[in-house]
Amino acid sequence: MLGLDPWNQGDALHRRIGVIPQDFRFFEKITPKEAIEYYRTLFHTHVDPVDLLRKVELSDKLNARYDTLSGGQKQKLGLALALTNDPEICFLDEPTTGLDPHARRAIWEVIRALKKEGRTVFLTTHYLEEAELLADRVAIIHNGRIIAAGSPLEIIQEHGQPARMTVEGSPALAAYLRMNLGSAAVEEDGKVSVTLRDKGDALKILTAIEESGLPWTSFTTTHDTLEDVFVRLVGQMDEGALKSEGAKP
Repeated sequence: MLGLDPWNQGDALHRRIGVIPQDFRFFEKITPKEAIEYYRTLFHTHVDPVDLLRKVELSDKLNARYDTLSGGQKQKLGLALALTNDPEICFLDEPTTGLDPHARRAIWEVIRALKKEGRTVFLTTHYLEEAELLADRVAIIHNGRIIAAGSPLEIIQEHGQPARMTVEGSPALAAYLRMNLGSAAVEEDGKVSVTLRDKGDALKILTAIEESGLPWTSFTTTHDTLEDVFVRLVGQMDEGALKSEGAKP
């Protein structure tokens, strides 16, 4: 890593990477300012605690005790400590787990800022929306194995289903569209979904719906998200594993 052997050059490597564990904890009575001052003595750096806490949006808690911080604020402090040595690579292990939406988005902004600075960020997360929004490259891991890798868009295009248009309508409308468009139209719970093979299909479908004379209401277009792909891939692998076990003598 960074041209160094972690086993034999660990001390030199630690000075160039930053880490925040999943369940970050620290001394209960210390303040964020004191925590950074302590860390910079360990790494022999001269980082300004005020500037660093401003960077992670925690400057208003400069002198607050750790045990008075909220969950999101504690995670921000952990992130600040991970940056105390100005690392080239950051390992963030589920930094937003358990945070409210506002705190989670604040951490996202910090991660985006790290990317803009040219740092490499390894982010472990169970929030697929988070990976889709932040990552340049994603690896989906199941049972310790990488089962898909690439940019979020590449993974969705390779493993996702085609885009769909959905309108509120009846089974009769779905049957009309199948007959007149030759499209894969499916009705379920009062909603008719039609596969979009290309962007021009949307206009054709709406025109056919109007010509049908059948009642319908609002429409939406949707496509698979990274979470949809994850659920499908993992489900297929688990199902395949169960079948394999069932086939054993």
